[in-house]
Amino acid sequence: MSPHVSPSQPHPSLAPLALAIGLVLGAPALAGEVSADDAKRDPAKDVDAVIVVGQRYLPDYQVRKTRGATKTDTPLLDVPQAVTVVTDKLVADQAVTSLNDTFRYMPGVGTAQGEGNRDTPVMRGISSTGDFYVDGIRDDVQYYRDVYNLERVEALKGPSAMIFGRGGSGGVINRVTKLADGMNHRSGTLQFGSHLRRRGTVDFGQGFGESAGFRLNAMVEDSETFRDDTSLKRYGVNPSFNVDLGDATRLVLAYERFHDDRTADRGVPSFQGRPVDTDPATFFGNPKLSRTEADVDAFDAIVDHAFGEGLTLRNHLRWADYDKYYQNVFPSAVDATGTLVTLAGYRSDTTRRNLFNQTDLVWDVRSGGLKHTVLAGIELGRQVTDNFRRTGYFAPGTNIVPLSHPNVDVAVEFRQSQTDADNHGVARTSALYVQDQIEFSPRWQAILGVRYDDFRVDLRNNRNGQTFRSQDGMVSPRAGLVYKPVGNVSLYASLSKAFQPRAGDQLASLNASNASLEPESFRNREIGAKWDIRKDLQASVAIYRLDRSNVAVTDPADATRLLLVDGQYTEGVEIGLAGRLTDRWQVMGGYAWQTGELTATQSATALKGNRLAQLPRQSASLWNRYDFNDRFGAGLGVVYRGAIFANVDNAVTLPAFTRVDAAVYWTVTPSVQLQLNVENLGNTRYFASAHSNSNISPGAPRSAWVTVNFRY
Repeated sequence: MSPHVSPSQPHPSLAPLALAIGLVLGAPALAGEVSADDAKRDPAKDVDAVIVVGQRYLPDYQVRKTRGATKTDTPLLDVPQAVTVVTDKLVADQAVTSLNDTFRYMPGVGTAQGEGNRDTPVMRGISSTGDFYVDGIRDDVQYYRDVYNLERVEALKGPSAMIFGRGGSGGVINRVTKLADGMNHRSGTLQFGSHLRRRGTVDFGQGFGESAGFRLNAMVEDSETFRDDTSLKRYGVNPSFNVDLGDATRLVLAYERFHDDRTADRGVPSFQGRPVDTDPATFFGNPKLSRTEADVDAFDAIVDHAFGEGLTLRNHLRWADYDKYYQNVFPSAVDATGTLVTLAGYRSDTTRRNLFNQTDLVWDVRSGGLKHTVLAGIELGRQVTDNFRRTGYFAPGTNIVPLSHPNVDVAVEFRQSQTDADNHGVARTSALYVQDQIEFSPRWQAILGVRYDDFRVDLRNNRNGQTFRSQDGMVSPRAGLVYKPVGNVSLYASLSKAFQPRAGDQLASLNASNASLEPESFRNREIGAKWDIRKDLQASVAIYRLDRSNVAVTDPADATRLLLVDGQYTEGVEIGLAGRLTDRWQVMGGYAWQTGELTATQSATALKGNRLAQLPRQSASLWNRYDFNDRFGAGLGVVYRGAIFANVDNAVTLPAFTRVDAAVYWTVTPSVQLQLNVENLGNTRYFASAHSNSNISPGAPRSAWVTVNFRY
């Protein structure tokens, strides 16, 4: 029998429960529909199964399984790694619109400013602009990502190179998208509020018989921000199609067109070790000449096939074309009197064409009294990148402006300096990996894996014809042991390694000095525990130590040479909680204690013993949603972040802050739900992130948005 979902109505006894859940939670399925999580099926697992239709009482803020951590469908309880998942339901309840905002309730995950033009998570003391994935495939260009087509966001913490390849030194962010599943989907949102936010989304799905379906997720937004003279315009269109090619094969095709156009805003400078005291709305620089734009076109083809006898095959092909433009006029140093600020500027253009193919063979087998889930795979990739940078030149004296009036319409000429990049690069990846998840007994499990990457980069300087080449053979091991004293509790210990080649996460850092150096190395040791307190409530704790080595520093005795040193460490404790405390009370959040410092002097300002930038000693968050009855509910969230240094020189501190968010929900009819979200309810003044001592982003003041959620 081909895998399908019956179009019949649910059993009459389930219909009232399904309707009540739809009313209370604003779930994507009303009576007679199945959630997207239920509809997503691996044909290798259920080719002979008939799925009974009916709304199951599933948690909104917690998932029980992940494919991202192991490339197999594995319960989170059995993954020897800290993993935090933010579901689409939590995203909707908080009126979140950007990927960066999903990190708020992920313990141990922070954000850096990213120069006002890109997502930049900070995980275990490591900031990255390239450790992003879509359904397990690399998505590494610097841009701002939206959440309109997301089923969930996974933060897999610690080095994850065995699964994802190069990079991923502090962890990775994997977006799982909403794909065609043969089910009917009819929903959308309209959102209006502070700073002229105007946004709409739609999720339309249609099943065709028992073996095919179409789905379209789309979004459009035209908004301003709380910062003076800034704007945000974006749209996304993501159609997908699925079809069963026989009893054991499923094909999914998807395409995304995404466009983001906004003001590039690098915040405010600092003075005497603190961000300058100014109105949070004050823009520093020339907003008319500060703009970032990204265009993404991506095509995915996924084939799942079940051979039988526990053997399945998945092949995922992804082609993506990126065009990124970024120009900005931004604040630099403040003078000694605290009255003048110097402006600087540059423009950067990047195009990249990615082609990746992953083939995974999974075999569930019993042998010698042991149960094995064996993964064997190959990944092939090619990335072609062009970078072109221009420096901003000001007329004499025009780039020094009063600190009291820093928003200026000053003319800037953008042209190449002698050192600005004009590069063409080609990166090639060939990787083999094998993994065995072994169940020795109901109490003992292990996961053992290793990956080998042959990674080659050719970089040409178009200005002088000079070429640089690197070739790295990287072995990424992973080992974990899981012990279950009882069925709903797991204790684990794990060891993993990752590597970052000299080309960097943006593939443009090769030069004559570093091309022949070994990649940077990251080693993570972790112990932890996970507890399924109840079917729909999970708690976790992880204790880790992450060491970074092979950091290149200038030889103090010879400025023309680079030395490799053990550069830094991070260690910490992360605690997470997600799910339902009661039938009506849902929570998501956690706590993290982290510390980290340089273990070797790396420059005149990055001294041994300095604390890592963007790493709070303590951080905590907790979001609550409580439904009073079938029509009314409320949400309350608290976010705390301890003080952080803006830069590794430890010269500028961003103070600690506590912010409170709130929401109310009203189900008007089974088809319409209204919600009001208020962010920063107490109008707390704080600083959200930084890129450097001179580029610090103020947090948004009190803001409110009304969302109309409709189903038809």
